[in-house]
Order: sequence, then structure tokens, then C-alpha cells
Amino acid sequence: MTSKRLFQSVAEQIAELIDQGAYAPGTRLPGERELAEKLGVSRVTIREAEIALQAVGRLEIKTGSGVYVSEKVPTIGGNLPQASAFEVTEARLLVESEAAALAAHNISEEAIERLSGLVEQMASDDEEVANAADEQFHLTIAEASNNAAMVHTIKSLWQMREEIPDVKATYEAVCVHDSKSRTEEHRAVFDALKARDPAGARAAMREHFHRLIDAMLEATERKALEELQQKASESRQRFSAAANIG
Repeated sequence: MTSKRLFQSVAEQIAELIDQGAYAPGTRLPGERELAEKLGVSRVTIREAEIALQAVGRLEIKTGSGVYVSEKVPTIGGNLPQASAFEVTEARLLVESEAAALAAHNISEEAIERLSGLVEQMASDDEEVANAADEQFHLTIAEASNNAAMVHTIKSLWQMREEIPDVKATYEAVCVHDSKSRTEEHRAVFDALKARDPAGARAAMREHFHRLIDAMLEATERKALEELQQKASESRQRFSAAANIG
């Protein structure tokens, strides 16, 4: 694998075009096909680059409307609170469960189709593709809630997940070891949304986050045990060396 994936390079090219004024704030980007031809890459690569740029606040992907250049300057990670992975996940559980319930009332067929594709992408062996699909899945549901305050809150929580180092590291450790559960849980959320079942969507989303919190606890305990074992091993080596000297 190269040091920089293709979609990252394409994301930088699009960001540079935005900075140069080719696409003004608030305007709609050309379609995937046009951008793919312009930059000499596939539409899938364009889609991945757009998801990456949305994650850092440069673009806004509006289901059924298109991709737009953000009008606001992206916030700096240093302004984020010193929250733990557990606090971020607890907040996500509370907010995103209700967003899923609202989305079940309002979601369009186009959004349902998009979510279906994202669930399939989450099963990918490519970790970066799976993680990007995971984020877009949650943001698509947020947008389907038709509640601007909820969309803003969920985007802020995702920013904490990605930009607070300890939170990001904890999520990466859990998601790598639990990718199958993650895909199955998102499919359960999708099924409830497709059925327009608010109670089912809320319950499925809550179940997803409860499992995530349990996995985080196990990962934390596992890390603590490994650190304890490492210290014990170092102590044995030190005492053994001292005994041999004596």
C-alpha cells in the first residue's frame, strides 16, 4: 500500500481548487462523473475523497441534492473538549438513537438506497473504506432526521471521535477487532429505517452503542492487563539481573 492513498491525493486536489476559487463557498460541486473525468480517477475515488473532505468540514454532502462547498471555516481540533471515548460514545448513544427514530419518519427512498450501499461498504476488507462508510452512514441518518440542530450535534460528535487522539485510538482499536459486529448492527438499523419503524430504529441504534461501550471496556481492561504484565516482566528481569550480580 502506498504511503498516501489515491482518494487522499484527490481530496487535496479538490481542496486546492476550492482554495483557488474554482468552487466558491455554498456552491454545488460538479457531479461525480464530471469530477472523475477532470481529475482522471474513478467515481468511487471521487466519492471517497468527498467523504474525507466532509469529515474535515470542507464539504457538505446533502442526500438528494448534491455535494456543496462548506460556507463556514472548519473548526480547529484544539477547540474540542477533553472528552473521553466513553463520554463521546455515551453522548452519541443518546443523540443518534433519537436521530434514527426521527429519520424513520422522514427518510426518503434515495437515502434508504444510499444507506444500503454504505452497509455493504462497511463489510469491505479495506479498513479506510469501511470507516468512511461508517461515518457517512451515521451522517446520512442525521440528515434524514430533518433536524438541523441534531445534524450539527452529530457532526460535532464525529469530529471529537476523529480529532481527539485518545478517542480516535480507542475507536480504532475496537473497530479493527469487531468489524463483523459493526456491520451486523448497522444492518439492523438499516432494516428498521427501511421498515419506517421509529421504535425499532431507536432500539437498534442503542444496541449498537451499548455493544460499542462494552467493547471499549474490554479493550481498556485488556490494555491495562498487558501493561501490568509488561511491568511484571520488566521487574522479574531486573531482580534476576540483580540476583546474578549478587
